[in-house]
Amino acid sequence: MAGDWLQGPYVYYLYSTYGFGKGEIGQLFIAGFGSSMLFGTIVGSLADKQGRKRASITYCITYILSCITKHSPQYKVLMLGRVLGGIATSLLFSAFESWLVAEHNKRGFEQQWLSLTFSKAIFLGNGLVAIIAGLFGNFLVDSLSLGPVAPFDAAACFLAIGMAVIISSWSENYGDPSDNKDLLTQFKNAASAIASDEKIALLGAIQSLFEGSMYTFVFLWTPALSPNDEDIPHGFIFATFMLASMLGSSIASRLLAHSSPKVESYMQIVFVISSAALMLPVVTSFLVPPSGVKGGSISFSGCIQLIGFCTFEACVGIFWPSIMKMRSQYIPEEARSTIMNFFRIPLNIFVCLVLYNVDAFPMTVMFGMCSVFLFVASILQRRLMNVAEIHKSRSPEWSAAKEMTSEADPLNP
Repeated sequence: MAGDWLQGPYVYYLYSTYGFGKGEIGQLFIAGFGSSMLFGTIVGSLADKQGRKRASITYCITYILSCITKHSPQYKVLMLGRVLGGIATSLLFSAFESWLVAEHNKRGFEQQWLSLTFSKAIFLGNGLVAIIAGLFGNFLVDSLSLGPVAPFDAAACFLAIGMAVIISSWSENYGDPSDNKDLLTQFKNAASAIASDEKIALLGAIQSLFEGSMYTFVFLWTPALSPNDEDIPHGFIFATFMLASMLGSSIASRLLAHSSPKVESYMQIVFVISSAALMLPVVTSFLVPPSGVKGGSISFSGCIQLIGFCTFEACVGIFWPSIMKMRSQYIPEEARSTIMNFFRIPLNIFVCLVLYNVDAFPMTVMFGMCSVFLFVASILQRRLMNVAEIHKSRSPEWSAAKEMTSEADPLNP
């Protein structure tokens, strides 16, 4: 995660220092999301088939190669780096979680511990590590004046350390060990599982809507806070975002530690709040007159938007452990990585479409679109909660428990 977070604040900035405009940078981002969409499902299936440990090692190698390409100002080399980065991202958000869930179950640990592990992982990985990474990147670029490529070199070093830890301490685990299905069969089984179980389909749609909005935000926050080329501290702002995310993961940890409210219930509120937070740039564009002065520090409108962005990042902090919890409940183990990467296909299509038309639409339109998608996610989350309750009430375990309760209490109708 340190290797990933070190790169985040400086991707857009690095490309701009090489002289590329917003449209060209958008195409580079499209290459990353497009490669994640095209190759993500394949590498996810290979993770289930060939082993999650091998897939995690592949993530480290692929991302290191992507970091190396950042030294070249050549557009084609940078494009190759984005393709490699897209493949690595697919592995980051599937192989590691799949390995953890399988290892947790193999060792016979309590399911409640899994929720705590997810919360702590997000608190540390998406919070503390991300804050330190943002400040360290800011130190390398601004204090040491090593240039915007320095964080990518540091990321490669951390990825190499992580790979050494994985090789030396992890055991291997797989998806379904009982057969030797080819990739096409795995794809068909994963697609069949999604189509036949409304809970999995709803979960995939919710994840796609939220993550699609989140990745669009990753591209938009820099130009949104510096529309007139204001000199903003990228690393410091990024660290602030991660502090908000860490606060959100801390809230999620407390929510997941109790049986009530259920994760399906409180996530409805989280999606509504995140929708309102990304609507703030649209509101400020009407209420706060734009500044025509070039350069300078962050504007008053930018400060207001920054508050909304921090609120959204807090929602992101709650989202990650919560969606992990729901995935552990609803996604079958034998095709976990494959299904999780299937979820990423629609979100990558959405982000690619947005970035391809980045020059065609005003920034307020793109933020408004993300806000609408997040509100739709809250509606689908409510549907998921209702479907899960219906499924639970029809399960034999629930019926048996209800019958035992009735027998124990004759006054219970």
